[in-house]
Amino acid sequence: MSRNAFAPAMTTHQVALAIVLCLITAAPLAAQAPVWPDQRQVGPFLCHANFKLDAYEPLLADLGRLQNDLVEALGVAPTRETIHVYLFARKATYREYVEQYFPDVPMRRALFIKGRGQGMVFAYYSDEFQIDLRHECTHALLHAVLPVVPLWLDEGLAEYFEVGPERRAFDNPHREATVWNARLRMVAKIEKLEAIGQVSQMGAAEYRYAWAWVHFMLHGPPAAREQLQSYLATIAAHSPPGKLSRRLRYSVPDLDQRFAEHWRTWRPPARTAGR
Repeated sequence: MSRNAFAPAMTTHQVALAIVLCLITAAPLAAQAPVWPDQRQVGPFLCHANFKLDAYEPLLADLGRLQNDLVEALGVAPTRETIHVYLFARKATYREYVEQYFPDVPMRRALFIKGRGQGMVFAYYSDEFQIDLRHECTHALLHAVLPVVPLWLDEGLAEYFEVGPERRAFDNPHREATVWNARLRMVAKIEKLEAIGQVSQMGAAEYRYAWAWVHFMLHGPPAAREQLQSYLATIAAHSPPGKLSRRLRYSVPDLDQRFAEHWRTWRPPARTAGR
């Protein structure tokens, strides 16, 4: 599925100037209880919706588990801060609300915003509502416990966790194109992704390759996963982490070949006969 159809997350660097003043205005947002007919606490997320959330219990359950999923997969610490999630039934209401409180933030279908305070996620109902929400909430969880996340890795992780848990390993929309690229020996080196400094430089292919490298680190050689976790732990400790690509090339011999082979052979396990 094309990233052009998704809502690119707002990083701290992109919104910092706009947020300094906006946070002063945004502080009482959650306190405006009459605006929110439904509010739910799920894990670290306090969800405020201008519609009833009863029909979204499975999605809320996913969000409640999302932090544990990141802790288990990435070795990051759970956040102790509350992340406010603002949900709207209609695009027009969402747009009016964001423009009122964050007039300088570029409009997207869903937003993650974090200045010097708590992270906030904004989204409205659309065909991609559940994907958008998981994607932005992944950004929010990462930035709640890490002082910085490289752009490509930030987006690759959000792409990985934006689908439901049962789909992450074998049924992400990026998988088919990635497999074909690997068969055609079209492999994007991780260093190319590391050189990206702006969201505007990431098109559909860059999002797909960012996801593919995250998938490789989580489901490929154990050494790759260990290096990802070590890299994030170094960031969490406020120490210079260096380049993740250097760590991977040191620990995984023939890294590019192993990455391509991972995708040429990656397929769901065969179903048991009779099922």
